[in-house]
Parts: sequence; structure tokens; C-alpha cells
Amino acid sequence: MGQVSASSSVTVDAAPQAVLAALSDYETVRPRILSEHYRDYRLVSGGHGDGTVAEWTLQATSKRSRNVTATVAVAGNTITETDGNSSMVTRWTVVPSGSGSEVTTKTEWTGAGGIGGFFEKTFAPLGLKKIQAEVLANLSNTLA
Repeated sequence: MGQVSASSSVTVDAAPQAVLAALSDYETVRPRILSEHYRDYRLVSGGHGDGTVAEWTLQATSKRSRNVTATVAVAGNTITETDGNSSMVTRWTVVPSGSGSEVTTKTEWTGAGGIGGFFEKTFAPLGLKKIQAEVLANLSNTLA
């Protein structure tokens, strides 16, 4: 078993505080920026920032899906979503960039072992980066 990760970034024309507020809003903003790969999104508790719990199914490919129960922690310029159903952790980091902000999302999990793990580590990040890019583009459009 090895660590699998995928990371994507975008620069948006909004102040870091505005971007963090948008990303931390799991009640109204988050459902609007998710791509079609996220199904059955549901807010379980909270809704804004630290302590929020949300659920969804991430449909990575036509045959691969993962049920996620994410608990949110916010510390400084980072929002961390920890999946209660797996080892998956997604971090959203927002830093100043020129007159706007750079937003980076990174998802990591412990992959399978053996040959299946090799293929997971090789191909899963490519697909996840495409999904991340869609969500980041939606975020950028929402903040424009």
C-alpha cells in the first residue's frame, strides 16, 4: 500500500478571506461549485466552517465511486475535509497571489497494494485532477 495524491491549483480574482468564506460555506456555495462527479450531496450538520459534516458520493469513473462523509476542520488558511469512511483527506489552501488568491486542493489516501495499487497510484490522480480542475473553475466563476 502506498500514498496516492492529486493536487490542482487556480488563481482567482478575490481576496483570500472571501475565498475561504466561500469554500467554508457547505450550505450554499459548496453544492453550487461541485462538478457532476459529486452525487447525492447532503449537509449533515453545521454548514459553515469548522465542525461541518457533509456527505456525497464521488463518482470518479463510471465504475468507481466512493461514499464520503467529510468532517471539516478550518485552521488559518486551510480547510481540511477528513473522510470518516476511508483514509481520504482533502485540503484546500488559500494564499494571496497578486491582487487575488491562489487556491490549491490536494487529496490524499492510502492506496491498495500489489498490481492494483500500482494502477491506482498511476491513474487515479489523473482522473481526480480533472475533477479538481472542474471544481476550481466553478469556484472561480462563482467568485467572479
